Amino acid sequence: MLTRRTLLLGSSAAALGAAVGCSADPVPATGPSAADGSTSGSTPLPPGPASPAGRSASATPTRTTPSPSPTPRVPRHPTPVLDDVVADGLDVPWGLVFLASGDALVGERGTARLRRVTPGGRTRTLGEVAGVVAPTGLGEGGLLGLALAPGDEETLFAHITTADDDRVVRMSLRGGRLGRPRVVLAGIPTSTHHHGGRLLFDRGGRLLVSTGDAEQRDLAQDRGSLAGKILRLRPDGRAAAGNPFGNRTWSYGHRNVEGLAFDDAGRLWATEFGDKEADELNLVRAGRDYGWPDVEGRAEGSRSTAPAATWSPTSTCSPAGVAIAGSTAFVGALQGRCLFAVPLDGTRAGRPRAWFAGEHGRLRTVALAPDRTLWVTTSNTDGRVDPGRDDDKILRLRLT
Repeated sequence: MLTRRTLLLGSSAAALGAAVGCSADPVPATGPSAADGSTSGSTPLPPGPASPAGRSASATPTRTTPSPSPTPRVPRHPTPVLDDVVADGLDVPWGLVFLASGDALVGERGTARLRRVTPGGRTRTLGEVAGVVAPTGLGEGGLLGLALAPGDEETLFAHITTADDDRVVRMSLRGGRLGRPRVVLAGIPTSTHHHGGRLLFDRGGRLLVSTGDAEQRDLAQDRGSLAGKILRLRPDGRAAAGNPFGNRTWSYGHRNVEGLAFDDAGRLWATEFGDKEADELNLVRAGRDYGWPDVEGRAEGSRSTAPAATWSPTSTCSPAGVAIAGSTAFVGALQGRCLFAVPLDGTRAGRPRAWFAGEHGRLRTVALAPDRTLWVTTSNTDGRVDPGRDDDKILRLRLT
């Protein structure tokens, strides 16, 4: 397939907005953070790959047994280079998780279809997730984040929107067939916008769930509400032991978190949509208040936890998915229509730099593959822009 292919961006006004929001030089964004350097309350280390990545494709004709190749090393601050388009013709690909084989499971937000995509681009539909209510108009619900149970590639968790609520469900993938969802957690407040939706397991097997404020901003400060939070659950949906408030809440004061990722030291980072003033990249610690709705971005004298990096105004970014490779957080920008690279130094974040400005439209999910490439999904069929030819796509980026 063609590489570094420029997609149509819709109207000329939209193209101008992309040019302002993502230039080849650093954009209006700030860092480092006022966050302290302590490690108390940090989330346990994330799980490693289920099996070594990059296995030899075949053995020699002799009896030699193939051995796994070493995991490719990612530079401390890598440069992303477009390798190719893995798949196209998708419909708002949102959740994306990798199997040990290097294949990916990809969920389409509106159709609720679960696809299996090989590194070579072969795509197969495994089924549709039952009970998902697709968004209407510019709604943001549907089939959202995905996560595989640690050490179990036959059990898939998903964040979905139903007619009454948002919920986390569990499904069997036994025999390559998608089973019916079983409810893990129901009753997450829902609305047209602000669902959060990202799922991530930590090394201890606890499930982290990001939820939006469901357009009821005061719920974000209510530590007993499931809205506007990062939740920490046991796989059965009950509150994980050691949570700071004795319930499912891990952190609160969030408006709409769509990206969660661990760095190599086990620190949890989250991307968060602001309202109009500032989008955020946050270092997440147990029990911390991240300010919404009282604070957006940074505020002098606030008792809430300051973001590690911000983008202002929000039209320059709208940060969705995030993946961390080396010491860099790669953030998909929807309104910004680029991939931001944010250098990390321990608990601090440097100034974001934009890559692929305006070349592929809206970028949503970013995931680090077993072979240490980045897979990035476009989000041009979600009704916010005119889709380009063959949208939506999964792009593969080499890190050099």
